[in-house]
Amino acid sequence: MKLHMRTLLAGGLLLASTLLHAHQFAAGKLLIVHPWAKPTVPGSMAGAIYFDIRNSGEADTLVAVSSPALAEQVEMHNHINDNGVMRMRQVPNVPITANEQVHFKPHGLHVMLMGLKQPLKLGDKLPLTLRFQKAGEVKVEVVVQAEDEPAH
Repeated sequence: MKLHMRTLLAGGLLLASTLLHAHQFAAGKLLIVHPWAKPTVPGSMAGAIYFDIRNSGEADTLVAVSSPALAEQVEMHNHINDNGVMRMRQVPNVPITANEQVHFKPHGLHVMLMGLKQPLKLGDKLPLTLRFQKAGEVKVEVVVQAEDEPAH
């Protein structure tokens, strides 16, 4: 019986820990899940932010991203294959299909930070504003972490 209680207690603590470390931000039926960035190398003036957008409602469009305190320019970018060469291209907006997810991830769609005003260091928490066509503005907190760390 003691072993069973310990197992239940350990499972409960693990669940509580997971919930405490998860960070997500809602705007109507849109959920922005685990915004994160990699630390920058010394002297770097650019960085990137990644997250998932889960849409449990009707279609919307991400039309702008901003963080004036963090970088001179903040844009949405995607990697494309241009005749066998991978290139980054700015995208003007990102459609969020009804009842679907969009993944901002390394080597794919991402938020590009150019002209950083300070380095991105492990553990930093950074402000980012996402503006959707229908849902409006959503302020999120971006956590700087190593790429191989689990979601917080």
